[in-house]
Amino acid sequence: MSIDSGFLCSCCGGRHDELPLSYHMPAPAYWSPEMTGVPGSVLSSDQCVIEGEHFFVRGLIEIPVIDTDETFTWGVWVSLSRDNFARMGRLWETPGRESEPPYFGWLSCELPVYEPTTLNLKTNLHTRPVGVRPFIELEPTGHPLAVEQRTGITPARVRELAETLLHPGHQDQSG
Repeated sequence: MSIDSGFLCSCCGGRHDELPLSYHMPAPAYWSPEMTGVPGSVLSSDQCVIEGEHFFVRGLIEIPVIDTDETFTWGVWVSLSRDNFARMGRLWETPGRESEPPYFGWLSCELPVYEPTTLNLKTNLHTRPVGVRPFIELEPTGHPLAVEQRTGITPARVRELAETLLHPGHQDQSG
């Protein structure tokens, strides 16, 4: 079963034609636009380096949507050690890279819908076949994001996330 594509939004009262199943953070929390052009700093669609000292890779936190065939996805950034970043870079275009052991990293994004913060949650980054973004496995803690990754989320939670993320300044006026 799949999720209905549209929904009536409780924030704006309008109908949204699509229910987004993925959200992507454009850069690690530690990146700022002023870093563009700074020696040793670069932000691409898949990798980020800050001042030649801090290394990040983009990957996906995948969360099953309960009672459907759908997956909800957070596109996020994970910090890696210099050595792991270099190894991953050497194998970036290498067929079979998915057989690499996972790389330890720290989640380097603050997803606005979670308390406490998601910044610096422990992760394992699993490479996948060339052309497929890495899978990010959160340490199995009691953090709400880690729990959702393990147990899944309901279609109602997907709608709740959409309403919150599509209308970030809206506050519930009901009470």
